[in-house]
Amino acid sequence: MHHPISRRAALKASGIAIALPLLESMKPAIGHEQMAPPKRMVLICNALGLHSPSLFPKTSGTDYVNTEYLELLQKHRRDFTLFSGLSHPDQNGKDPHDTEMTFLTAAINPGLGGFKNSISVDQVAAMHLGHATRFPSITLGSNTQESQSYNSNGVMLPADFRPSRLFAKLFMAGSPEEQRRQRERLANGRSILDAVGDQTEAINLRVSGGDRKQLGEYFAAIRAAEKELAASDAWLDRPKPEVNVEVPQDIAEPSELLGRIRALMNLIPLMLQTDSTRVVSLMIQDHHTVPNIAGVQAGHHPLSHHGQDPAKIAQLKIIESGILSTFSDFLTQLGQRSAQGTRLLDHTAVLFGSNLGNANAHDPSNLPIILAGGGYRHGQYLAYDKRNNIPLCNLFVNMLNKMDIETNSFSTSSGELTW
Repeated sequence: MHHPISRRAALKASGIAIALPLLESMKPAIGHEQMAPPKRMVLICNALGLHSPSLFPKTSGTDYVNTEYLELLQKHRRDFTLFSGLSHPDQNGKDPHDTEMTFLTAAINPGLGGFKNSISVDQVAAMHLGHATRFPSITLGSNTQESQSYNSNGVMLPADFRPSRLFAKLFMAGSPEEQRRQRERLANGRSILDAVGDQTEAINLRVSGGDRKQLGEYFAAIRAAEKELAASDAWLDRPKPEVNVEVPQDIAEPSELLGRIRALMNLIPLMLQTDSTRVVSLMIQDHHTVPNIAGVQAGHHPLSHHGQDPAKIAQLKIIESGILSTFSDFLTQLGQRSAQGTRLLDHTAVLFGSNLGNANAHDPSNLPIILAGGGYRHGQYLAYDKRNNIPLCNLFVNMLNKMDIETNSFSTSSGELTW
């Protein structure tokens, strides 16, 4: 017979206290209180849009009639909401596809002279969560390191696009030599930051007021980097989670679009189950290849600019149907119940959409947006004004608040979208 342990119990030595994790023996002491599952966010963008007539129903509400694309998601109907009439304002840029850079940031006029991107919504969440997990966020790309995740300085974070390397980063312990080199890199980084920090006071005495403000921002960024380094160092001493799956094989052939997407999506539930991260973004981009899919003879990019040619639209729909079917399989994985009867999907908000509402016309308005899981009330199609769109960032504000990241605004938002 065991005696209940206080939830606040700690191992204590001279000047040191180490908190204990939540143990089975603590449950009677806690009473009926249970640890709430962590809230998570997954953001997926199909950069070449979705053929609107095949996606959006003719009527809104809960009784909408399935379209060709929604039929592929039918078994998840109660777990997602479809939106139309959402977009980012002022997205006219240098190149029509520059909106790929701003899907998660909403920075205006992408690519034009003087353009500087801003922080993406996934990185706002990651900064808030910090190193509660080994990786504050994971950024994925279907073919290259290009991503839609941008840090607070508007710098793109490179995407992981090779499943084998991603799996190793998440679940495989490095050799002693690799760990030594990693510690050395962290130590060197810290010593450089410390050296710079020691000179702050002397420099401030020699510069103008405006320069002092700029230096203050610079050293604030350095202090944030120091915290990042310290947190990363702490995780080096913790074993990576063990998963009973084989190391995924990389698909080198760029034309295997669906296989590459599926391999990345298959890893996301493992990331969430092991609490390796709580924030994931995935960019599906396929500009320069002919997808190896039966019935498709042209590249995804030129097919998205179909000019209303029925033959091109037919091939485009084959590609997009494959992507949506892969997304459906991903939702199935998140919707599987654990031995405790819980589902990852219930605590994971999954947004699937695009930066283009009409890829044929390079139109970044009326974006196709699907929101699944996350504890929302689902099972409906919400059609907002297709001419005077609501800022997509209003939905981003809602998603941040749903993750207990209290915020009133994000980028171009005009409020919080509620339904």
